[in-house]
Amino acid sequence: MGAGGGALRIYAGPRARARLRERGLRAEEVRVIPAAAGGPKGLILNKLDQHLFGRWLPTATQDVHLLGASIGAWRMATACLAHEATDAVQAFARMAHDYVHQRYESRPGQRPTAEAVSRGFAAKLAEIFGAQESRVLSHPRYRLHVFTSRGRHILGREGRLRTPLGYSAAFASNLLSRRAMSVWLDRVVFSDPRAPLPMPLADFRSHQVELSERNLQSALLASCSIPFWLQAVPDVPGGPRGAYWDGGITDYHLHLNYAAMAGEGLVLYPHFQAQVIPGWLDKSLRHRHAATAFLDNVVLLAPDPDWVARLPRGKLPDRDDFRHYGDDVQARARAWLAAIAESERLCEDFARACERDSLDVLPLPGRA
Repeated sequence: MGAGGGALRIYAGPRARARLRERGLRAEEVRVIPAAAGGPKGLILNKLDQHLFGRWLPTATQDVHLLGASIGAWRMATACLAHEATDAVQAFARMAHDYVHQRYESRPGQRPTAEAVSRGFAAKLAEIFGAQESRVLSHPRYRLHVFTSRGRHILGREGRLRTPLGYSAAFASNLLSRRAMSVWLDRVVFSDPRAPLPMPLADFRSHQVELSERNLQSALLASCSIPFWLQAVPDVPGGPRGAYWDGGITDYHLHLNYAAMAGEGLVLYPHFQAQVIPGWLDKSLRHRHAATAFLDNVVLLAPDPDWVARLPRGKLPDRDDFRHYGDDVQARARAWLAAIAESERLCEDFARACERDSLDVLPLPGRA
């Protein structure tokens, strides 16, 4: 389904494809929803998030694990704010507004400093989630897992020389193998204390610690702290000591071993592209972009490239727009809002797909 002509393409791993052919896509079969890093690209999923959490998932009753890195962590925490289905539409609409209109102190023609961006973004998280931590962590169905990247050795603390040297070493190590990068960075997942992650994390050096009212905002800030754009978050409460950065560094698109989950069920992955890239430093390493057996029970929703070509500037919103529009914040906001409005078509295509008793969808790239 979605091989052309619509806004949405649906891909799936072999196990998930067989299941969709047999019974279609049902809300009660979804056990996990991952949410990727990717900055403004995640905005194209805002209307779909409103539909999934405001209309579709509330028709079922099972617990669902929500996994997020960077903007994906913000999206999934937003879902946990909405205890009533009607609240989800409003919560995600507010998130889109806040993201689109973000503005940080800077001199004309210059990029804001990392300190200014961190200070402004921390204030925004406090505005949204302050005094709401218990609500996020007590959602009756959703279990939140926030992915962060923690520096080790030279990256254990942020510094004018330490940080670029450390990331240069991480880049070189990652060229050898993804596991080799764990010398410099490891994965720390802050998880809802009511339930651990339902899949193993043996693919990369990892820690899983308790997400609490005390560390929720710090974990979210860390998960969104892009190196050199924001400051690292030091020593997130409850986690191992060190400097914490964007969860997308280690888990850009959360290419995890979902196939090893205990029991039955599907992973529903609203994404902005068909490829699930393991880490941020893997973006240029095309041989790591193909799907693996980890994704055999994944159903992935992604925009059709032909539809994307009709959006403003012929692409998804992305970080390059900050450079392109410069100080013209309103022009950037208009382009992003136009893309978000057009993304209503993703919801329409998804709703039509869910009405079918049997779905024949595309294989994930690289996975027959």
